[in-house]
Order: sequence, then structure tokens, then C-alpha cells
Amino acid sequence: MEGKVESLWEEVRELTLGTTVDRLQSPPTPLQFLRDFVSQNKPCIISNTIPHWPALSLWSTPSYLSTALSSSLVSLHLTPDGQADALVPHPSQSSLCFVSAHVQPTLFPQALDLIRRPPNHLVAYLQQQNDCFRTEYSELESDCDAHIPWASEALGCLPEAVNLWIGNHLSQTSFHKDHYENLYAVVSGEKHFLLLPPTDVHRMYIKEYPAARYSYSQENGEFRLEFEEPERYVPWSSVDPCPARASLKQESLKFPLYFNGPKPFEVTVKAGEVLYLPSMWFHHVRQSPGDGGCTIAVNYWYDMQFDIKYAYFNFLQSLPCQSIDDQTIPEGDCEDDSGPHASSNHLNSRFSGDESATNNVEIHKDRDNVQVHERTFVLDSSMFV
Repeated sequence: MEGKVESLWEEVRELTLGTTVDRLQSPPTPLQFLRDFVSQNKPCIISNTIPHWPALSLWSTPSYLSTALSSSLVSLHLTPDGQADALVPHPSQSSLCFVSAHVQPTLFPQALDLIRRPPNHLVAYLQQQNDCFRTEYSELESDCDAHIPWASEALGCLPEAVNLWIGNHLSQTSFHKDHYENLYAVVSGEKHFLLLPPTDVHRMYIKEYPAARYSYSQENGEFRLEFEEPERYVPWSSVDPCPARASLKQESLKFPLYFNGPKPFEVTVKAGEVLYLPSMWFHHVRQSPGDGGCTIAVNYWYDMQFDIKYAYFNFLQSLPCQSIDDQTIPEGDCEDDSGPHASSNHLNSRFSGDESATNNVEIHKDRDNVQVHERTFVLDSSMFV
């Protein structure tokens, strides 16, 4: 079985994805976008989609943002090292746990200052998700488009959520996938993505880890881990694609399917560019600040279609991969579906799987309210001819 799965990784690239991510010099038509990228679950980078946004010139000036949001209380995410929604050593066991950031309501000017001038003991990141751009940052809405018109027409709906991301070079996002069609627009700085298609799921060494959250004390400037009660386990990729040079050999031995398999697609999205990240694609993200000392992006989450592609992915990830299950891997890495915390399919493809582990839970709990204005764009019948 493992040979067939590994052959699939190569064939998908040869027949559909190629060796690089397509770059479009102008926005596609809705039909082109739907036919060439959405239906093929294929990413692309689009230039000249947002040159009219006032944000491109205004947001690189910190004083503009601080003035516009001078009285706004925003959700600031704090970690000791820039790793949130990530795996860290368990404090009392020789294993790993999944940890989320400490979230602290903070006046925006103070939050921005912590991001631009990070102290030694913490890393601050504005990454609340949950449609935060239209709630916490509503004063900035006129600086961007409410949606991406050609994408909305192709997908037949308006975005379910629009999010703002403001961080620095210290913040990283570990490998994960989302159940959304994602249009990711960089406004300042650069975002560096590693991308793997859903067919490479077995290379992610997904395992369920106990969920915890950082708790930060302003009095002593220290972080501690607080585990969720009742106990909850989160399915997450065990792979760190950028290990320290000294540990690269060890990581390669622990996760051979990742390090010895097809290389992930590496893309850098610059200010003024938009990445289309298809649903279910695994992605790891780093960032480089722009002139204002921050990396700023706005992303649009469109609800994915739970169609034959979703069924195909569920079937694929339920297949046992002998070259994974037979590995002798240290504690904290891949295990098969016989473990005490495994889900009905051992890689846990539940709709709420990834989202329950991050900050998107409220979107699903209040899904109907978020989508009140969806489906106002109707596809022309000629698009299906």
C-alpha cells in the first residue's frame, strides 16, 4: 500500500501541479480561476489584484495605524518564542504537547509597539482570526476591499471571514491545513510559505497531542503551560520543516517520508501580491517585516465545498501507510490509529479537526450568523458549459 501512496505523491505533481506555483501577472477571470485553480485544488500567486488599496501606502506608516485604532482593544497573542499553535516539550513528560498563545486584550498602539520593538522575553502577534478584521479592526475596512470580486464570483459566495495579521520576523506558523479556500493578500513585508498538497498527508506524521495554552504573568514576565480541562487532544503535524542544522539528521531519520520525499513548494508572497491557498493544503509560514517594522496581511476565508475532493481526501488519509506505521519513532512523533487518543480515522479528518485546535472555533459555532450575506453572488450559467 505504501508504494501506491508514494507513487501518488509523484503523479499528482507530474500531472497537475508541476514543479512550481503558477504566478499570474493580472487577476484571472472568474471562469479561469474556477477552472484552472479551484477545481484542480492548485495554488497560485496573483499580482496587480490590490494596487488600488489605500492600505498599501498607508499601513506601512505605524503612526497611521496607531491613530486610526487609537482606542481599539485588540486580541494580542503572546508566546515566549513566536511558536503558537505548535508543538512544544511537555513540562512533565518526555513527549510533546500542542500549545496555543496567551491572548491578552490590549490597546492597539501598545500592541503595535510590542510587535515592532519586541522585548527579550516574549513575541507578540496580532492573529486573532474569527473574522477579526471586520470586528476588532473595522476602522480600517475602507482601506481594503470587502472581498476579492473575481474569487467571490467564482466561488459563488462572499468570504465567511476576513482576518488581519500583524507580526514580525520572530513569529512562525507550524504545518497545518484549513477547511477554507484562502485568498491571502500581503500589504507590508513578505510571507514565506512551504506548501504541500492534501495527497501528501501521510508525510505530515499527524498525531494527537494534549492541548495546552500559554499563561503569561505581567508581574514577572514569565510563561507557564496550562493544560485544558477536561483533557483534549489535538491532531497536529509532528514535522518541523526547518530544524536547526545540528538536529537535521535526527529529524530526517524520525520523519523520512517528509525529508526524503518530494520537496514542498516554496513561495514568497510580497507586498501587493495575493496567494490563493486551496482548501486542505498543508502550509508552514514565516515572515519578513516591511518598512514599518511589521509584516501585515489580510486574508479572506471562503467556505470550501464538501464535494468529491473532500471525500477523496478522507479516503486517502484513512489508508494505512506501512512505511509510517512500521517506523520506530521516539515518543512525541507519529503513531497509528490504535493509540488511546486516536480518532475514528487515525489522521482525524473531522470538519472541526484543525479549526478546533486554533482560533476559528467561534466561526463554526456561529456559522449561520457569519454567513448571513453569503450567496449573493450568482455564477453565470455559461461558467458550467
